[in-house]
Amino acid sequence: MSFFTKKIGIDLGTATVLVFLPGRGIVINEPSVVAISTIDKRVLAVGDDAKEMVGRTPDTIIASKPMKDGVIADYKITEAMLRYFIDKALGSFRLLKPEVMIAVPAGITSTERRAVIDAAMAAGAKSAYIVKEPIAAAIGANIPIGSASGHMIVDIGGGTSEVAVISLGGIVANACVKVAGNKFDQAITEYIRKKYNLAIGEQTAEQVKIAIGAAKPLAKKLVTQIRGRDMITGLPKNIEIGSDDITEAIQNELKGIVEAIKSVLAITPPELAADVMDKGIVMSGGSSLLRDFDKLITETIGVYCYIAEDPQLCVAKGTGVALDNLDSYKRSILGQK
Repeated sequence: MSFFTKKIGIDLGTATVLVFLPGRGIVINEPSVVAISTIDKRVLAVGDDAKEMVGRTPDTIIASKPMKDGVIADYKITEAMLRYFIDKALGSFRLLKPEVMIAVPAGITSTERRAVIDAAMAAGAKSAYIVKEPIAAAIGANIPIGSASGHMIVDIGGGTSEVAVISLGGIVANACVKVAGNKFDQAITEYIRKKYNLAIGEQTAEQVKIAIGAAKPLAKKLVTQIRGRDMITGLPKNIEIGSDDITEAIQNELKGIVEAIKSVLAITPPELAADVMDKGIVMSGGSSLLRDFDKLITETIGVYCYIAEDPQLCVAKGTGVALDNLDSYKRSILGQK
């Protein structure tokens, strides 16, 4: 099978990398983390294995996140990560180099775009294409992007939140804010440190967010136990926190995303804005799964908002579908080599 698979779609996220093979679906869903030896700069682990090491490594190993805010922060490590995921998806003994489609934030510069294409080519691609994340997310969410009517997609990932109005296969209005899942985790860490004098790591913050996080106060409160280091005694300590704590902790971050949606609606041509009000706002990306986030947007913006099916997989699915139907999506896709 792997000898004949020549197409591969990649959602190269700040927090997670998803790999999509047409005909097989999502074959890889792993954290975008690479563990590197500081002694000889060797890559020791990628993905799940490397994430296990975050916050637990000796001085000689660093767990690095090569993507920052959706763009390449470290070129060499990104190339090693792409090579690892392409080899893992297709097998390293393959006769044919694959065509690769990579989703990137809508606002990246041409230099950043070139870096992604170069990294993919260096990692073993025959040709590399770039698709803007909102376009890929919309395709993956089954939005008919080619139609002459406005569709709004809000893609909330780990590093960035992308808001775009799409019509006739192109982006008419968009905004990208560097507020998403990772910022939620940081806000939770900070809040728990200030309110409870407890130091917790980013993995704990993420687990708490998934377990009890909500965008607005829940009718049925949720609670969970967390373990961290007491800032006063320096000893390990367990405390119980509730969903209202998390809601309060991430208020500013949620506000940032809501403001981005408002700003895009403000610059959308009236006819397309009317289409959006008619059809509603579609949410995608892993962080859109935060409880009641869609309700918060519906209430604040006054436009019905709903979450796409399998929101965290939309962008990856969209890259695969676009690659499978290159001719139909030619106008929506940027850059090729």
